[in-house]
Amino acid sequence: MHTNLNAKRIAVVGLGLSGLATVRFLLAQGVKPVLMDSRSKPAGLEQIAADKVDGIYLGEFDANRLAQMDMIIVSPGLALSHPAFRFAKAQGVEIIGDIELFARFNQKPVIAITGSNGKSTVTTLVAQMLQQSGIKAVAAGNIGLPVLDAIRQQDTDVFVLELSSFQLDTTTSLQSRASCLLNVSADHLDRYADMAAYTASKQRVYQHTQLAVYNQADPLTYPGAMAGNAVPLAISLVDADYGITLLKGQPWLNVAGEPLLPVNQLAITGSHNQFNALAAAALALSAGASREAIATTLQQFSGLAHRCQLVLANKGIRWVNDSKATNIGATLAAIAGLRPAISGKLILIAGGDAKGADLSELQPVLQRDVSHLITLGQDGPALAALHPHAIQVKDLTAAVQQAAKLAQSGDMVLLSPACASLDMFKSYAQRGELFANAVKELKL
Repeated sequence: MHTNLNAKRIAVVGLGLSGLATVRFLLAQGVKPVLMDSRSKPAGLEQIAADKVDGIYLGEFDANRLAQMDMIIVSPGLALSHPAFRFAKAQGVEIIGDIELFARFNQKPVIAITGSNGKSTVTTLVAQMLQQSGIKAVAAGNIGLPVLDAIRQQDTDVFVLELSSFQLDTTTSLQSRASCLLNVSADHLDRYADMAAYTASKQRVYQHTQLAVYNQADPLTYPGAMAGNAVPLAISLVDADYGITLLKGQPWLNVAGEPLLPVNQLAITGSHNQFNALAAAALALSAGASREAIATTLQQFSGLAHRCQLVLANKGIRWVNDSKATNIGATLAAIAGLRPAISGKLILIAGGDAKGADLSELQPVLQRDVSHLITLGQDGPALAALHPHAIQVKDLTAAVQQAAKLAQSGDMVLLSPACASLDMFKSYAQRGELFANAVKELKL
């Protein structure tokens, strides 16, 4: 569905990775957009020639200027509730995101993936399963490659898109071959009125899809009216079309009603990753992947950086980096997935910016499964209040040193913060790297 943009006055607001990709895409379409960012020096802006655009405005957003536009393409990092956007919308200005612009130009099949947790793992798996099948698949969206850079790569058969709730909020016409909502747990409640509003955003992934893949164990993922073309994933039900089946006493992954491979051949561990494997298999099959390629990928893919990643095993103590756990659900999934494999104590390092979430949801699991809790960051004190053996520290290095004093052979030290990193770090990746460095510097 091609759109003629040339006659439109277009503003790109928010010049992060996706914003700059949007500017490049518009320039290639012959459009001279207006650029805006609340920061005085957005990184990468120097790549855009000032004479090619229709003005660059940094600092406070000018509501009157925005109200004169035909279209505003807004970064997912910016809340649509901002007064300048509300004013522009009231004047009839169309407000979309880069995913919506992609949708209006794209003519290739799309697999769309969202969820509070696991979406990067599933997106990566689907892309690799398709590539292993000889299908040219590109993973893009929230995973790092902006969709408007991806669409300019000519040689693509299928786009595999990781989509955040913020991206879905500004998307109305994305057509997908298959889409999946993996799970919904408390997150981003600083941006949404309540869980119902957040869930409704996630549910938008099912718009205009041919196949809805959902989580049998999580009613918030059920696709409702889409159920005619829906596939449930159910690791708790034996012999489900997509679930776990027993063969000669061994658990196997069941894919499309047939056993695919033994669970113990998966290179990623934990029950949450068995679920992710099933989701990826269902989505990849819908886009033409072969069963052999799906099995091979699952035997080879050992997980993403900062997602339950083993940093060091020394003197019987395992140190695991799960810095990508930026919400409660991710930390609960990590504990549930890893606890059965720990013979000794679980020592958890957590804390940061909880983004308005109710941390008390963690309390029963912390008290049952975690022997020592070490907390840091702005919401560290609120977490510490949930556990009788909590220790508050000033930074991540101190947390690692404290964990080293407590840990013995058979124990696991897990960084799984349940919080965003931005109160103390540039990103969850920087937090994970600092954790790994601090562990490697210990005199073990």
